[in-house]
Amino acid sequence: MSTTPKIALLFPGQGSQTVGMGRAFYDASPAARAVFEEADDALGFPLSQIIFEGPEETLKLTEHTQPAILTVSIAALRMLAPELESRGLTVTFAAGHSLGEYSAHVAAGTFTFADAVRTVRSRGQFMQNAVAPGEGAMAAILGLDADRINDICAAVSDELTRTPPTDPGDPAQQIDTVMKELTDPANPALTQAEAAARVSAIVAPANINSPNQIVISGSTAAVELAASRCKEAGAKRAVMLPVSGPFHSALMQPAQDSLANALESISFHDPAFPVAANADARLLTRAPEVRDALIRQVTAPVRWVECIQLLAQSGATHFIEVGPGKVLTGLNRQIDKSLSTTNVEDPASLDSTLTTLTITPDA
Repeated sequence: MSTTPKIALLFPGQGSQTVGMGRAFYDASPAARAVFEEADDALGFPLSQIIFEGPEETLKLTEHTQPAILTVSIAALRMLAPELESRGLTVTFAAGHSLGEYSAHVAAGTFTFADAVRTVRSRGQFMQNAVAPGEGAMAAILGLDADRINDICAAVSDELTRTPPTDPGDPAQQIDTVMKELTDPANPALTQAEAAARVSAIVAPANINSPNQIVISGSTAAVELAASRCKEAGAKRAVMLPVSGPFHSALMQPAQDSLANALESISFHDPAFPVAANADARLLTRAPEVRDALIRQVTAPVRWVECIQLLAQSGATHFIEVGPGKVLTGLNRQIDKSLSTTNVEDPASLDSTLTTLTITPDA
């Protein structure tokens, strides 16, 4: 008898991008090169040129970043998959951080790469356009308990709702897009100004990345105040992030609605292996539930710690981050240092990862 590793693939999200990422795979492998070419064809413009040459400001645009990271991740997967197969190894689970959840489903055969790359470009555009520049923000809170952060965010929202800002923005613009999502049927906003005040008070945890790193998201004033309160409460650091919008917050409702319509146009299949959903930290195995989870993910927090814990509890023994950077590898160390985690972002890291994957005889 022998023990076969149970592999969980992890796919990174926005923030892992760098100009030139994936170039080593492109140069080394026809299979990886074909992924970049397929992305260019599917999108109708040379995404690969932006990935390899930049400029950085163009790559950082959300509508480019999202398909770029997906493309590099799937190119890395095309290099990894045959190596696993040749060793008699199979993938048991997958998960992806935010955008990375699409990469995970491409890996599981839930939908095609071409459909995914077009969809995430649209997703990026929807998210970019959901909130006017400057009206939304995100902040990373380091070294403060998740429950304490949640309580602070709730208190700030309550405080700002009771004391509306002197300039909450143009309520006429805000009312159509978010009022229905922000009003409880039992407690509706009575005026447009009241609805706008509620918009201005939005702040909540958006990414539960590790026990020591939680990102909050919402309206700029609310995020800034909550970040300050977290620092006062004992957080080691509270850092405003250089992002283009308040992702994974209620302010993304317009993007979620648009994405729901876009996802109607692509074909879903049951995943070949379970994929952990960000929105509710549950393993998905059926196509209809995948569509629903990807829609809800836009405004829901990324429950990453719970996703990793779920995979470990379900039997995953080896975690492989597939795509640019080592962000998820680092988070795994914070979540549970005992987890065996490696990454594949270039041929050298692929070789290193493969040395850790061996079928060992039982004692």
